[in-house]
Amino acid sequence: MDGNGRWAQRRSLPRTAGHRAAETAVIDVIEAARAVGVEWLSLYAFSTENWNRPGTEVEFLMRLVRRVVRKHAPLLLARGIRCRFLGVTDPRIPRELAQDFDDLMTLTADNRGMTLTVAFDHGGRRDIVEAARSLIRSGTSADEVSERLFADHLPFPDTPDVDLVIRTSGEQRISNFMLWQVAYAEWVFPEVLWPDFRAPDFLACLHTYRRRDRRFGGVPARTNGDPA
Repeated sequence: MDGNGRWAQRRSLPRTAGHRAAETAVIDVIEAARAVGVEWLSLYAFSTENWNRPGTEVEFLMRLVRRVVRKHAPLLLARGIRCRFLGVTDPRIPRELAQDFDDLMTLTADNRGMTLTVAFDHGGRRDIVEAARSLIRSGTSADEVSERLFADHLPFPDTPDVDLVIRTSGEQRISNFMLWQVAYAEWVFPEVLWPDFRAPDFLACLHTYRRRDRRFGGVPARTNGDPA
């Protein structure tokens, strides 16, 4: 979810105004995804690198996220959405916010309508390092390590591989997001800034995805008239 700062700058507003405006986009996309039958939705809210931002902005984000979580918890429960938070390991996260994350996960644990994963204090490289450490601690020998076994040691191993990544504001970077899971993802880079991103934009990205030819390194069923 990219472009909050630029959205605010274009309006001669502080960056915090862009973060505040992003709340509407978050709820709109969640509702749109659920309505069209998306079963797994992940939102990249705060990266391990975002701690490098000015302290006042980080503090604002922590307060804002806590307000949003508490405000929309009843809606997420009513919509049958199971909520998860990927990351949340840095001790700088306010204890009250971490508790709100835990409470929302517990509240929605039995929901089966859609799984919403919010990546907060998330870094794909860190996840891979932690998975390697977990394998070593378990006494797994090098010859036993497979892709499937390695994936089982990542956070939330039941999460399927990512099919589609949407990065708003036209930026074309992975930015350390779920590095293992996006290995074969399709990517779409809409120019719209995140605070202006709405359900029609999301549906347009899904339409683009459906038109892609996903071969996973293979070839189409027929090439030059010959069976593959």
